[in-house]
Amino acid sequence: MRQLRLPFLILAAAAAASPALAHPGHEADSLFAGLGHPITGVDHLLAMVAVGVLASLRGGGAQWAWPAGFLAAMLAGFGLGQVMPGGGVEPAILASVIVLGGLLAANTRLPAAVGLLLITGFGLAHGYAHGMEAPAGGAAFPAGFLLSTAALHAVGLLIGQGLRERPGFARLIGVATAAGGFALAVTA
Repeated sequence: MRQLRLPFLILAAAAAASPALAHPGHEADSLFAGLGHPITGVDHLLAMVAVGVLASLRGGGAQWAWPAGFLAAMLAGFGLGQVMPGGGVEPAILASVIVLGGLLAANTRLPAAVGLLLITGFGLAHGYAHGMEAPAGGAAFPAGFLLSTAALHAVGLLIGQGLRERPGFARLIGVATAAGGFALAVTA
């Protein structure tokens, strides 16, 4: 349980300091703005950590494929959001938090391909939102949010490793994640 303290403290501090949904970090094309963006919104934070936890609990190739799929899809979504801005992506982002939390809460072991498809779809939605809101041009902002997202996935992977022998705690994290998604949906 000691190995879980630091990741939980990081998540608690970031969540406590984060506004829900409408969060800053899109004003400048800078590495710093990109690094900060995924941790300044509870919706992004919860979903990205949940991807890591689910991948870790699934084990095998999912431990690298699911986070890598999320990152690749997020980058593709970013590009789409830059060239074809639209709207209505926020429900998909909230759904990602609720669904990923629900899968953890239910202790669901998805087939690897199904999990990859689901997670890349959520990555695409998160990336699209980043792309629509970010300044046009430049690679600093997307590089920053990719690095920050990879770090959040790594935190989730560490948490998941600590939870492999504690399915009750994994379920609690899932319930809390899904409840956070529902709370964000209600307050949005």
